[in-house]
Amino acid sequence: MKKILITGVTGQDGSFMADFLLGNTEHTIIAGVRRLSVKNHGNIQHLLDNPRFRLIDFDVSDQANVEQVISEENPDYFINFAANSFVGNSWTQPVSHMTTNCLAVLYQLEAIRKYSPDCRYYNAGSSEEFGDVLHSPQSELHPLRPRSPYGVSKASARHMVKVWRDSYQLFAIQGWLFNHEGTRRGEEFVTRKITKNVARIKNEYVLNNFKPLELGNVDAKRDWSDAEDFVEGVWLMLNQEEPKEYVLSSNETHSIREFIEEAFNFAGFAVEKCEWVGKGVDEKYIHEGKVLVQINPDFYRPAEVDLLWGDSSEARRDLGWKPKSSFLDLVKKMVDHDLAYG
Repeated sequence: MKKILITGVTGQDGSFMADFLLGNTEHTIIAGVRRLSVKNHGNIQHLLDNPRFRLIDFDVSDQANVEQVISEENPDYFINFAANSFVGNSWTQPVSHMTTNCLAVLYQLEAIRKYSPDCRYYNAGSSEEFGDVLHSPQSELHPLRPRSPYGVSKASARHMVKVWRDSYQLFAIQGWLFNHEGTRRGEEFVTRKITKNVARIKNEYVLNNFKPLELGNVDAKRDWSDAEDFVEGVWLMLNQEEPKEYVLSSNETHSIREFIEEAFNFAGFAVEKCEWVGKGVDEKYIHEGKVLVQINPDFYRPAEVDLLWGDSSEARRDLGWKPKSSFLDLVKKMVDHDLAYG
């Protein structure tokens, strides 16, 4: 029985990874959580009584704490999902993003090098590292051209992972995970913001008294997949004979506008009965004369990534991995969940 240390376990990816590993391995999960005045254990509440799941206090931005945990636990695997992961917020809190997403990775690599050199390490990378893309779709060969402080922090961490891997022969990798969403996605992310508000509007619509959903750039395109499909890909990456990093993606791209239309469609606002009217900041999505969505320029980013579109051919060939859920499967799953649970 091996030990797997997961950080960010209260978030979407960490909690789905814990579910996957408890269901598909016999290993012990050590779940690192940052101590907060108010616990945010909703995503892992169902795991707290599992004898193979153990919570520990772990602050990835505290170097002394990182070294203590690694030296005491001596994990066989370290999966780092702890991050400031909301891109929009990275312009207002750039130092926090660099500290959590980059400097913390240095602490982890150094602690593994000193105390647990046989540990297999995975750090969560992002398609935002590609940023101002030169060509589409983007594979592992696309240069890193980030357009946000968040993207910079992830690209910086990637270089550190490679240097520590090459310099100290660590099994250390950082995969590129294109946009992946689900029912545990934070409500500040655009996909969950859409599905939560679709459910709210659905419930309030008959009262003829609801506030429209407000969004920024609805024409940005992303490669969206189900987060539950991606955790299996991460595990396959970690269990190769030699360390190699891969893109995980659906190999499709869809606009935020499409996500909005499909989400409302699944909630009963048929696409054929809705229409977009106006242009720019005056554009609105309307159903039977009622405004469902309107543009708020405050939600535009200082520098936008207009298109992300992954090419996961190598992962599909080498790892035998591919996503099980389609774009429409994902949208319906999220809408159904938020209609049921609010």
